[in-house]
Amino acid sequence: MAYYFSKILPVGIEQAVQRVTEALKQEGFGILTQIDVKDTLKKKIDVDFRDYRILGACNPTLAHDALTLEDKVGTMLPCNVIVQDAGGGKSEVAAIDPVASMQAIDNPRLKEAAEKVREKLSRVVSSL
Repeated sequence: MAYYFSKILPVGIEQAVQRVTEALKQEGFGILTQIDVKDTLKKKIDVDFRDYRILGACNPTLAHDALTLEDKVGTMLPCNVIVQDAGGGKSEVAAIDPVASMQAIDNPRLKEAAEKVREKLSRVVSSL
């Protein structure tokens, strides 16, 4: 089972981040965190790396539902979406498949909740 959904966009990383942020908003998600991996690796260990952003996306209603069903599920939140330089002026967007990531938890109701998030994140990536 694949653990993510992805799509290549014919735009640079800044425009891709804007598109993803807007598409997530349309599905009820906000961005809680944004990690610039390239910048962090350069500052912390003086390594050059491609443009790579990790967006921590959260749909508050669905997060609340999941936390109500399983109090330790916060270890797997927020839903990560990456935007990385794919070369040639293109960017790749990839989002976690929450059903795949929740397989470790034996809770059928949580799996149902993860399927709702999967549908939304899949629509986000497909819409780009």
